[in-house]
Amino acid sequence: MFQTFDSPASPEQGPPRLAALRAALAAEGLAGFIVPRADAHQGEYVAGRDDRLQWLTGFTGSAGFCVVLPTVAGVFIDGRYRTQVKAQVDLAAYTPVPWPEVKPGPWIADHLAAGDVGFDPWLHTADEIDKLRTTLEDCDVSIRSTRNFVDSIWPDQPTAPLGRAFVHPDALAGESSADKRARLAEGLRSVGQRAAVLTLPDSLCWLLNIRGADVPRNPILHGFAILHDDARVTLFTDAAKIDETVRAHLGQQVTLRPPSAFVPALHTLQGPVRVDRATAPLAVSDELHEAGVEVAWGDDPCRLPKARKNAAEIGGMREAHLRDGAAMVEFLCWLDAQPPGSQTEISVVRALEGFRRATNALHDISFDTISGAGPNGAIMHYRVTEETNRQVAPDELLLVDSGAQYPDGTTDITRTIAMGRPDPEAVDCYTRVLQGLIAISRVRWPVGLSGRDLDPLARFPLWVAGRDFDHGTGHGVGAFLSVHEGPQRLSRLSEVPLEPGMILSNEPGYYREGAFGIRLENLIVVQEAAKGADAHRRQLAFETLTFVPFDRRLIDTARLSPDERQWLNAYHAAVLERIGPRLSEAALRWLQAACAPLQAAAAV
Repeated sequence: MFQTFDSPASPEQGPPRLAALRAALAAEGLAGFIVPRADAHQGEYVAGRDDRLQWLTGFTGSAGFCVVLPTVAGVFIDGRYRTQVKAQVDLAAYTPVPWPEVKPGPWIADHLAAGDVGFDPWLHTADEIDKLRTTLEDCDVSIRSTRNFVDSIWPDQPTAPLGRAFVHPDALAGESSADKRARLAEGLRSVGQRAAVLTLPDSLCWLLNIRGADVPRNPILHGFAILHDDARVTLFTDAAKIDETVRAHLGQQVTLRPPSAFVPALHTLQGPVRVDRATAPLAVSDELHEAGVEVAWGDDPCRLPKARKNAAEIGGMREAHLRDGAAMVEFLCWLDAQPPGSQTEISVVRALEGFRRATNALHDISFDTISGAGPNGAIMHYRVTEETNRQVAPDELLLVDSGAQYPDGTTDITRTIAMGRPDPEAVDCYTRVLQGLIAISRVRWPVGLSGRDLDPLARFPLWVAGRDFDHGTGHGVGAFLSVHEGPQRLSRLSEVPLEPGMILSNEPGYYREGAFGIRLENLIVVQEAAKGADAHRRQLAFETLTFVPFDRRLIDTARLSPDERQWLNAYHAAVLERIGPRLSEAALRWLQAACAPLQAAAAV
């Protein structure tokens, strides 16, 4: 299996490791050090070598950072991890800090009267450090670029990954690498820039039509690249990752160099050189400035073109979701047939991966499956281990958030399932979450709006009941790339306008700590809205990619409006039509019952 159930968190190791770090800092005359989750590529999913935050604190979440000061060590976590962090760190040594509500600058000023706080410039962006320095301007604390002190006290730190790269066919990419490079180089020339530095692994993979194996779950290659204004690319990655087939695919315009040549190459560039201040390590712009090379701040030139999926990529994603939808329905049919109380969270994960493997097309899962029964479902990014494994008890909810990497597309789906007769309160919460998902699915909006503008639609049914959820409504998704892709999001923080071809998740939720969690998730793609006779302006809409039924046992039909019920019945009819022919006889019978039309509630 791809997923394992070991427990990487070691809370008991936190205090001695923290003491060792503080000793190393004191020897250097530093009052503190910042330990981010990110690697040099600002990756959410990091290789073992780069998982410094987990090694130091025990916290395994995909976002966050630790600020170590002489008398306090704050672990900054967002709303997804408020419950998880308390179980994974030694609370006598580490203090959870709600972020972004609490910003690191003011927090540091409150806990440190004076002194220098160090950071590794390869692990932080220029944006991040500029904001931090600005908030500390009026106090006696300074932020200083240093070596990485966690690496200096980590005796058995893993080596850098050497996953083999492989070719992503043009037929699936929808455009050759040469055409992409020519198009982006023309964009550089049009604004007078001589080159662009690329640091995001999914940008490298998208631009060169290759994939890699340097981190689990996401088929990306670690490396840096320089895109020149004549469409040449210099790729800095270990040669052991590139075989003859990939070398031939890259062609003569792509030069392969070792990672150690990256900084010297920066020093030789002729400016202006584009650097993305929001994604590139601060060290990149520092090195360019040191060499006297003019830096032109600007977006990574690959990010928006990569986000705007072309027809071939969308076609591949549609097929991947039909294949994955059939595997999910086979799994749900199997789960419903199991005797009450006979399954555990781990057995559920194993069964689901087995159904995906049976497609004979599975490259990997797209993230570790979240299988949370009862109260574990309220841990938003719960990862089951042998220690936490819980029996799926009768009459409680089971939240299953999972996805797959297929060569033609990436999937991500969440369903919450009633394991028996659900509590009325759970039915009410589930129905409100479903209403939020339906609202996003049905919305039409004028061109130019961003995810921030649409996010409240998913929350309104919960808001009117005094409830909410502490994560964004949706994240971007790559095409056989990162399951979490920027810059598009459905979030109150996102100001990036939504454009045709962008793929996002639609995943409202509700979580009651110690009781249950509910999340429902489909993937959706932005498209042109059908132009009605009375339309006065261009509008956009979403096409749903995911086809798996919702649990009718958890739906309060009386709460649904006629339009919501009509959407749900049409969706279930489409599930039956598209997924039914791909199923076993038993799963087809199950699906026919699961997709039967919901009737309007009888008048009282």
